[in-house]
Amino acid sequence: MRSARRVLYTPERVHTLFAKMKSDLAAMHFKHLCELSDLRRELDTVRAEFEELKDVVRRRVAAEAELASLRRERQLMLALSAERDPAMPLQ
Repeated sequence: MRSARRVLYTPERVHTLFAKMKSDLAAMHFKHLCELSDLRRELDTVRAEFEELKDVVRRRVAAEAELASLRRERQLMLALSAERDPAMPLQ
């Protein structure tokens, strides 16, 4: 027994639609893979720049510490080389 309804899609039409959908999905997948590759490349660049920035900050911190040490040393040398007035009381 066949129903009285009209057939909208033939099996060939369904296969064609599914093949097109599969093709569209494959194209979309390729597009996403390309975008992912671009984003990974950009992330690698940002990571490299971040490492450079960390190195610069480390060097700056080390230079500031060395400068503070040199200033302390200079103050110590100035204090040791200063002549004390014997008339002044010790504090």
